Order: sequence, then C-alpha cells, then structure tokens
Amino acid sequence: MTIAYKIAIAGCGGMANTWVKYVLGRMDAEIVALVDIKQEFAQAMADRHGLTCCTYTDIKQAIEETGANLVFDITIPASHFTISTSAMSLGCDVFTEKPLAESMEECQEIINISDQTGRKHTVMQNRRFDVRIRALRELITAGTIGKPGYVGADFFLGPHFGGFRDAMESPLLLDMAIHTFDQARLILGANPVSVYCQEFNPVGSWYAGQAAAVCIFEMSDGSVFCYRGSWCAEGSPTSWEAAWRVTGEKGTAIWDGLGNPYADVVATGDQEGNFIRECVRIDADVPEQLKPFHESCLDEMFSALTEGRSAETDCRDNIYSMAMVLGAIESSKTGQKIMISDLL
Repeated sequence: MTIAYKIAIAGCGGMANTWVKYVLGRMDAEIVALVDIKQEFAQAMADRHGLTCCTYTDIKQAIEETGANLVFDITIPASHFTISTSAMSLGCDVFTEKPLAESMEECQEIINISDQTGRKHTVMQNRRFDVRIRALRELITAGTIGKPGYVGADFFLGPHFGGFRDAMESPLLLDMAIHTFDQARLILGANPVSVYCQEFNPVGSWYAGQAAAVCIFEMSDGSVFCYRGSWCAEGSPTSWEAAWRVTGEKGTAIWDGLGNPYADVVATGDQEGNFIRECVRIDADVPEQLKPFHESCLDEMFSALTEGRSAETDCRDNIYSMAMVLGAIESSKTGQKIMISDLL
C-alpha cells in the first residue's frame, strides 16, 4: 500500500504512545518527525518504539524538512492553537487531542484557518466511541423513552495526577468535562443554548484551580442537561464515563458508566388510577467493543480524511462542545447565565 500520510507528532508525553502505536499498525502512514520542547523527550519516544525519524523542538522546521502532510497535536492545551494553526498554514491536516483550544477566539480562528487553507482539523473525542454511550444514544433516538426532557450526568473521582492539571484554573471543566459535555450532545443530537455554572474548589482539594462544578445547560431540543462533577472527590467514585439518567415522556434511560445502559419504560395496558405507573425494563443492544476508544476515533479521523469528508469530531462540530466548556467557565466567573450564541 502506498504511504499516503507522512506524520509529524507534536508532543511526546505519555499520551503520545497511544497515537504512535496506532500509526505503527497502519500500512498507509509513517511517522517522519517527533517534536517536543525537550528534544530528549522526542528522542526517548523514538527509541521506545524503534523509530528512526528525526526529532525536533520546532513544528515548522519539522514539517518543512520532512514534508509531513499530517500533524498529530498531543501537546498540552495551551499549545494547541499555535501547533494547529502553524501546521495548517504549512499545508498539513491536523488531528489533535482535546480541547480544541483554550479560548473561543482561538477556536474560531482555527476554523477560519481550516476554511482558508482547505486543511482538515479534527479533535480527539475518544469517549464518544464507547459502544455503550452510542447504545444509550440509540435507546433515545429510537424513541424508547419518548422525547427527552432531562439529562443528568454525575462525575466524582479523585485522581492525583500531578503536573499541569494541578496548576490549571479550571482543571475539571477544561480538561475532563469536555468529554461528558460532548457525550451529552451525542446522545441528544442537540447543541447548547445557554449555561449557568458554579465552579468551586472543595475543602481538601490538591488542585490550585476550581476542581468541582455544577452546570445547567438548556439544549436546542428543549431538554435540560445537568452536570455535577468533582475531580477531588475521595471515595465512592463514579465511572470515568459518569453516571447518566435521561428522562423522557415514556420512561427513563440509565447508564452507570460501568455496565450496559437500559431503559425503564411505562408498561402498556390500562394503568388508570395507578399512583406510580408500572414500568418494564428494556436493555440496550450493545455490540462488542472491538477497538479501544482512541483507536476507534482515529479510524474515523483517517476514514474521513481518505474520503474527503468532515469527520464526526471535525473542529466545526467540536466548537459546540468547547462552547459548553468555555460558557460554563464564563458563567462561573460572572455569576450569570451565558447564552451560547453570544460566545459563537
């Protein structure tokens, strides 16, 4: 098979290993450059995976000297704008780790440069490729519970990362909640209209910034999405996928983030006079998870690039998930409800 994709990888931290291993399994792609602000990190990545490509500290030099046509941006969030815009301006398509960027202005500019250059820019939203969240979506889109009116997601964990997350102003919302917000958009097939949020840093927190938040979103389908989360919650953790409840006209869909989702739906037949109506359980049809979430998302990214279409997580779609994050942060700062249209 002809090599179609010459890849420069920017950012050689721990997450980059997943991306490198994926590329090594493709016959149509090769890694031509490894880039990191510390060149020894790039060289260590090359040595770890038996790569003979050149290592760099500058993305522009890497692209110009190797002829790369695709950049993987696996740098810290603060670097995403610079890496992505530089790469597209030099003729490369970009696959990036989330978030799209750190501000709405930067997100919009990334889209503008993608439009101007014709280069694709796609965001890694790996958790929407969990077959269970997609099965939950199918329960809803099939009309199993009727029209949704409320979606709730609870996320309570206490990871001790160390590093850049401990110093971020909004570590939970900016680095993690993007996944849950993106999943909410996926299962509802709806975009955010407004948000009210309160961020806070609970007693005992080891984060410098606001590590917990409660957010209320009005969605374009008329439903309300409520997110409650903390990244410094010791004991009784939820799943990393959150615990979900979706209530509709005819019943409720549940997913605890661990097992398979199901719906509890009002039973047919005469229930006149019943104070609490009887319900029947409907288990979701959940296919086998053939590949890890990251690989599944990368498959979609490459398929879209090969087919000349926008990927499911194209920057033009992903900006709505980012608007949920940045709108929530703005609401917390101002104490006011934020209209998403004002951000966009």
